[in-house]
Amino acid sequence: MIVWVQRAVVAGIWVAAIVSWQIYRSSNGLSTTETAQRFIDTVGGSWWGIFVYVLVYLARPIVLFPASILTIVGGILFGPVLGVLVVAIAANASAMVAYGVGRLLGRAPGTSDEMTGDDTTSFARRWSNRMRDNSFETVLIMRLLFLPYDLVNYVSGMLRLQWLPFLLATALGSLPGTVSFVLLGASIDRVDEGIGGIDPATLVVGLVIFVVSLTLARLLRRRQPAQSQSPPPDSTIEGSTS
Repeated sequence: MIVWVQRAVVAGIWVAAIVSWQIYRSSNGLSTTETAQRFIDTVGGSWWGIFVYVLVYLARPIVLFPASILTIVGGILFGPVLGVLVVAIAANASAMVAYGVGRLLGRAPGTSDEMTGDDTTSFARRWSNRMRDNSFETVLIMRLLFLPYDLVNYVSGMLRLQWLPFLLATALGSLPGTVSFVLLGASIDRVDEGIGGIDPATLVVGLVIFVVSLTLARLLRRRQPAQSQSPPPDSTIEGSTS
């Protein structure tokens, strides 16, 4: 009972934060990029800008502000070198925030060990067990495939993946995307004026990194089936009773 109260409280606070943020944006007529540009205009050139940027990035997953936009903002504010460092620290810290919220919300539906029955539940349980057994490679592949950043964070927490493999895979797998978006940001002056001012060379570098990332993800996915060919100890029993 206490667990369900905890989940309800966390979910209530989370939903309230999202709704409050959307109400604020709507009431001020701000789009996502306009909000980002206001932030740039406020902290740009300030000595305390890095600290505020990190704090905003930590709060970002709570209100589901796009990680890609804020990463581009980091490139605009801090340039290509310092920007990668600052964004990498902020992004990994924010991933742990979302991961922690996911853990507080509990396991994803259909992944509880006590649940048995239909094929859907059985598939969900096998899928979540596989993720827990191969946390590092699974998260690394999802990062290299550029799957939605916050979705991966929250699901990983809800499935209770081990935090250290999750963090290491996030730091490594998110680096190509971080570099790409920071370089994109460093090549433009404003985030609310579209892509007209993008440096072509930067665009090519970003595309190359994107392709390399997808290629690595594909190679890692090919390795996983080979590593999991041997069935778990109880698979024979489950097969005989199904």
